[in-house]
Amino acid sequence: MPIKIPSGLPARAILDSERIFALEQPDAERQRVRPLKLVILNLMPKKIETETQLLRLISKSPLQVEIDFMTTSTHAATHVSADHLVKFYESLDAFADNYYDGLVITGAPVEHLDFDQVDYWDEFNQILDWASSHVFSTLYLCWGAMGALYSRYGVRKHLLDTKIFGVFPQYLQDEYCFLTNGFDEIILQPHSRLAGVDEDDVARNPDLQVLTWGPESGPGLIATRDFSEVFALGHWEYGKYTLAEEYQRDITKGLTNVPFPYNYFPNDDPTKEPLFSWRAHANLLWRNWLNWVYQTTPYDLSEVPTLRAEKRLGTDRSIRHSPGSPREDGFQPFLGKGYGVTRSK
Repeated sequence: MPIKIPSGLPARAILDSERIFALEQPDAERQRVRPLKLVILNLMPKKIETETQLLRLISKSPLQVEIDFMTTSTHAATHVSADHLVKFYESLDAFADNYYDGLVITGAPVEHLDFDQVDYWDEFNQILDWASSHVFSTLYLCWGAMGALYSRYGVRKHLLDTKIFGVFPQYLQDEYCFLTNGFDEIILQPHSRLAGVDEDDVARNPDLQVLTWGPESGPGLIATRDFSEVFALGHWEYGKYTLAEEYQRDITKGLTNVPFPYNYFPNDDPTKEPLFSWRAHANLLWRNWLNWVYQTTPYDLSEVPTLRAEKRLGTDRSIRHSPGSPREDGFQPFLGKGYGVTRSK
């Protein structure tokens, strides 16, 4: 929540420079309050598991949030009952005239396919077009982020020789960024993907900024300068055992190209309890995003199309961030031996 300060307080300039929310008395008195309205496009096969992961993060915010669920009409989900979809999900047609503070688009296990080979790719783009005039800010996850970066900004996806699988360190690029405010200099982020994004394409686009970056996993968090679109390439929403379940699933299938999850099991022993080392930053990112949306979205959501068209979304950051460690000495924790090791006495 923002702090309310006396009008003209000298500290306001410093707070502004550190991107801290501070409302002066007249602005605070004019504020109108209502619940946030979010819609979630859930592209993951296990709908209920993903719903639970996302709602767990959203619930950590002190804000009241109303949530709708969207699905694609051009793809038939096979890992959830039809009754569940009929009861809780609607396709884009049902939301066409609605306006939202935020949209969340999940990942999907299709990153190995060319975009035009995904059976709902055209519908995905229709949803992005709708969101550009009906949603204040969109948070994309994993494949959702790759698809949106390509569709909206021409950032190409490339297949990886080896799947990025495990928990990887990310370097914080801006300690005063709204979205990463409160992050440590080193952040751990789960990844489970067969593809990455072209970092040169990201760097060439003046509308995009890299907020976290890792030497092995590449960008972990990218955003537009006005935060109308946020792209998380990893899976901060994952639960403690999600990577273990994915690993066991692939082994059970007899797949031979399954990498062992990096930085996850103590002593790299899958019989030991995995380490839940990303929970705090996951909660913090979602709280920050919801808080930013809450502070900057209009009370009347019908104003969103005009604000989006005029690019007046509360902040327009001119700072650009190049991927790299914030440390000049090149120190790279968590990349050597010993991470997560439990030693018997």
